[in-house]
Amino acid sequence: MNLTQAQEGTEYIIRQIETEDEELDAFLFSLGCYSGEPITVIAHKKGGCVVSIKDGRYNIDRQLASAIQI
Repeated sequence: MNLTQAQEGTEYIIRQIETEDEELDAFLFSLGCYSGEPITVIAHKKGGCVVSIKDGRYNIDRQLASAIQI
């Protein structure tokens, strides 16, 4: 399951990131988004979703949300 299918307000554990872009992987890692880390979907928006990782909230697009497996 990926973030686009997640329920709002439920905490999940990131299983893996499925992207072939090393720059994108580095960006996600800098946000604290990597395997084993808890993530919560705050809200689903038309173009993506708002997530909470550690102490921050981020708006990510649908393509990126579909790459994050939970």
